[in-house]
Amino acid sequence: MDLKNAQYAEHVPASNGLRTGWVSDASMLTHDTGYGHPESSARLAAIEERLRAGKVLPGLVRLPPRAAEREELLLCHHEDYIDLARTEIEQGAHTLSTGDTAVSHGSWRAANMAVGCVLNAIDAVMQERVDNAFCSVRPPGHHASAGRGMGFCVFNNAAVGARYAQERHTQVSRVLIVDWDVHHGNGTQDIFYDDPTVFYMSSHQYPWYPGTGTHLETGHGSGIGTTFNAPFPAHTPPAEIVAVYENELVKRMDRFHPDLVIISAGFDSRVGDPLGHFLLEDDDFVTLTRILMGIAARHANGRLVSVLEGGYHLNGLASAVEAHLRALQVPVTTAASSEEGKDGSSGTER
Repeated sequence: MDLKNAQYAEHVPASNGLRTGWVSDASMLTHDTGYGHPESSARLAAIEERLRAGKVLPGLVRLPPRAAEREELLLCHHEDYIDLARTEIEQGAHTLSTGDTAVSHGSWRAANMAVGCVLNAIDAVMQERVDNAFCSVRPPGHHASAGRGMGFCVFNNAAVGARYAQERHTQVSRVLIVDWDVHHGNGTQDIFYDDPTVFYMSSHQYPWYPGTGTHLETGHGSGIGTTFNAPFPAHTPPAEIVAVYENELVKRMDRFHPDLVIISAGFDSRVGDPLGHFLLEDDDFVTLTRILMGIAARHANGRLVSVLEGGYHLNGLASAVEAHLRALQVPVTTAASSEEGKDGSSGTER
C-alpha cells in the first residue's frame, strides 16, 4: 500500500481473528535525516512493502492519522523544549541542539504526526473500534525526555500516549510500557521515574547507547518499584531474554494490574541489525508479543498499542514487524480473561 495514497476505511477482519489497527502517514517520510543515516524513510517503506507482499495489510483496520496538539505534547514535554525544537527545525537546523537528533524542514510535521498517530490508535483501542493496534511511525521516541531530544528522537511517542490515555480515558489508571528495543529507553524511564501509575520495563543490550538502564535503576520516591530494567550483554541467547518477560514481568503485572499495555517495539534487537548485537528472531518477537497480549488480556481487557521504535536492517525490520502483526491478530486466552463477562468484573482484584 502506498502511504501517499492510502485510504483509511475501516476493514472488518475474519470473525476468528482480532481487529488489529494500523496507522501511519506519508508526512513521516519527509523527516530527512541525511544520506546514509540508519533512521531513514526507507524503514517505513520497507514495512509497507513487506506487509503488502505478505497480504497482511488487507486484514488490518486502517486508522486515520493526525498531528498531535501542543497541549498533548505538554503532557510529557516541557514548553521551552517544544518551542526550541520547533524553532530550530523551522530555521533549518540539521541537528537539535539538545543532543544528536538529525532533523530537516519536514521533521516538525513528522514528529507531531508520529505522536498524533499513537494517540489515535489509543482512542481506537479504548473505544473498542479495534482490539489492538500497531503504529508505524517515525521519528522514534523512547530516548526523548521531557526537555531533551536525542538518539533519533524528537518527542516521546509512547510516553505521551501513556499520559494521554490516563488523561483522556477514565478506564485507564495504570499503564505498562514495555520496551524491547536493543537500546535502553532513557527518555521514557526519566519521564515516569517517580510515577507509580506507569510501569516501565526495558530489556536492552548493556553496556550500549545511551549507557543507562542498570538493574539498580528501579524508580524514585513514590515510583520506586515501577521501573524494571533487564540489561543483557551482547549475544545473549534469546531464551534468556524471553524468560524475563515470561516469568518476572508476568508476576510483576499480577501485582501492578495495568489498564493498558503499550509496547515500544524496537526491532533493532533482531539478529543482524547494524546498531545492536542481540540475536532475537521473528519467532522470538511472536513469543514476546503473545506474552504481552496475555498480560493485556488478563488485566486490561486486551487493550494493547504497539509503537515502532528502532530497527535498521530493512529486511529484518520488515520481517519482524510482519511476524509481530500476525501475532497481534490471533486471540489469546488466560485464566483471568476467561472469567471476564461472567459477573461483569474484569477478572482481576484491584
